[in-house]
This record gives sequence, structure tokens and C-alpha cells, in this order.
Amino acid sequence: MTIARTTTTFAPPVMEARRWLQGITHAADRPLINVSQAAPVDPPPAPMRQAMADVALTNDAAHLYGPVLGLPELRSELATQTSAHYAGEITPSQVCITSGCNQAFAAAIATLCGEGDEVILPTPWYFNHKMWLDMSGVTSVPLPTGADLLPDPEQAAALITPRTRAISLVTPNNPAGVEYPADLVQAFFDLARSRGIALIIDETYRDFDSRSGPPHRLFQDPDWHDTLIHLYSFSKAYRLTGHRVGAMIASQARLAEVEKFLDTVAICPGQIGQHAALWGMQNLSHWLAGERDEILARRAAIKTHLPKLTSQGWQLLGLGGYFAYMQHPFTVSSGDLAPQLVKDAGILCLPGTMFCPQSDISGQHQLRIAFANLDAQGIAVLFDRLAALPHNA
Repeated sequence: MTIARTTTTFAPPVMEARRWLQGITHAADRPLINVSQAAPVDPPPAPMRQAMADVALTNDAAHLYGPVLGLPELRSELATQTSAHYAGEITPSQVCITSGCNQAFAAAIATLCGEGDEVILPTPWYFNHKMWLDMSGVTSVPLPTGADLLPDPEQAAALITPRTRAISLVTPNNPAGVEYPADLVQAFFDLARSRGIALIIDETYRDFDSRSGPPHRLFQDPDWHDTLIHLYSFSKAYRLTGHRVGAMIASQARLAEVEKFLDTVAICPGQIGQHAALWGMQNLSHWLAGERDEILARRAAIKTHLPKLTSQGWQLLGLGGYFAYMQHPFTVSSGDLAPQLVKDAGILCLPGTMFCPQSDISGQHQLRIAFANLDAQGIAVLFDRLAALPHNA
């Protein structure tokens, strides 16, 4: 009996978590704290929205099909700014625009893998990557991380088989928040190149990296495109989540294959969102720097309030980007704890069980806190509520 592709994977975790809210009412003086999804809840800044409105009203071409690989001006701007950010060399012909970063990953896998091929994913993994591999008939090979949540290239090397087509990394990491050191990223690149496989790096949260300077040196290699597939998102940087604008940077040969996928799935990315991303890149550098400073301030607030929890057995395993990855002290699995937190503490977060294979029990002890939409005061309230939980939770 044929098995439908969608039945090979699990329900979308964020949507599953939202169902935990059904039938529950939270008091006005104790509203729900939603730290389940890593997405801005505020709209783009007003000047960007005005620029989008102007495009909608005056640019007739913005309402038509556009180039499959994206607006040439946006591809060029991203090539220029990414080259500067990484002190490397990227040409516009090595850039394509996608309908969100998830589509960029899907397109990359479509160009790399056939039925029964394998992709190595460090765990805890980004669940949408796992879901797409499931639905593509591709085996996700888990690469467990250690206490520091950093993957080990030597362990990855031991997992490579004749069916391995890629290693996929996310840095700053989703869900763990950790920022992968440049030398570690380089080691994975060298491993992938030596084995003739691709290295996919998703840097959706790069604009909120706490480090200064290039986070890695891969684009400084003149032949980076023989191994690297780089993914990026405009959603978090410019609050364009609803407009679905992402990007892939890869070899021209690969983008010729990507074009087949994109033309079949979406024909072209949304035009108004692309114009917004271009306007943002050209006009909002100072604003984006302020957004980064605010995220780093919230990260600092987590460290400030952390003793409230560590005194009760909690541990902070990872922190960065939009995420704090916590180990809870309770005997109950996080898969049961997270829904209970909605009722008992007015907190909606995701359990570590959503980021690991069922055979990996580490996820039962972990929770992901997506803190980008909580200011310092909100973080203090969150930690107070967690600290107030009974020890037999």
C-alpha cells in the first residue's frame, strides 16, 4: 500500500502547541507568555511599510510574475552585503531569492537528494528541516551534540555513508541558540569537501549573532561554491515573516537546478516582499543594529535572572539568536510538561521532544524558550513563573 509523503512525518510543532491553548482562559492580570515561536510579532517599521505601499501603488510590475530566482536588484544587494559581512567574494549569479528560508532548504535538498539518500542533522534539530527530509524520502541521520550543544566533526565523519549527500548546520542555532565557532564551521566544511558532499548552513539568525566580524571564513575560500550552500532569511531581520522572503547562495550550476524547483512550486517569490527586503537592506542598517542591540539586551536579561532557576536545578544549555535552551529539573517528560505549563504557569513553549528522535531521551529534559518577543521585564516575569513551579511538577 502506498504511503503518502505527508504521513511520513509529524504534525507541525508550533501548530500542535497552539492547540494546547484550546479551552484555556488566562486572567487579565496573568496573561499568557508565548515563547513558542521564533518570529517577530511587530510589523515592519513604518518607513518600510510606506515603501511597500508605494511599490504596491506605483510599480505595476510588482503585481506580475517576476524572475524565478528573484529580483536582480535584490540578488545584487545581497551578494554585495554578504560579501562584506563575511569578507569574501559572492556574485549576484550565485544568489537566488526564495519564498522564505524553509523553501531555500527544500530547494537545496531537491537538488542534492534522491529516494533513500541521507542528510546528517545535529540534534536537537530544527524540526522543519527534519519534516522536509521525511517528506522527501530522505533519511535524517541524527548527530547528537554534547553538553555544549556543539556538533563534533569526527562523530559526523563516522556517520557518512555512500548515501550521504549533505551535512546541515544552523548557526546561531535553532533550537539551541548556540553560535558555532568559526573553526568548528571550517572543520565541517573541510570534512564535507573531503567526502564530496555538500555543507548546508542556515544562518537565519545571523543578524543577531553576539560576535563582531565574520562568523566564519568559508566565503573567503575562492572555491567555496564547490561545497557550501548558504541559506538566509529576511523575515527576522526586517519583520517580514508574513511576506516569505529568504535566500540561497550557492554555485551557478546548483541554482540552475534550484530554478526548476522554484518555478514548479511558486514560480517566483512575492514581489512586494522582495522590494521591502531590498529597501530594508539599503535603508535600515542603523535600525537593524538597534534591533540586534535589543536582542542582545534580552539575552543579557536571561543571564541576570538565571539564578532564580539554577538554584532549583534548572540549567541553561544554550543561549543566542532568539533562543534559550533549558534543562528542567522535573521527573516528567518535557512532552508532558510543556502542555501543563500552559495551564499551571501561563507559559507556552516547546518541549525538547520536538527537536530530537524519539530514541533520544535527552529531549525529555529540555525546553526551548524563544525570547525575541519578551522585553527584559517580560523575561523577569517568565523566570518568576518558572521558579514558582512546584518541585513535583
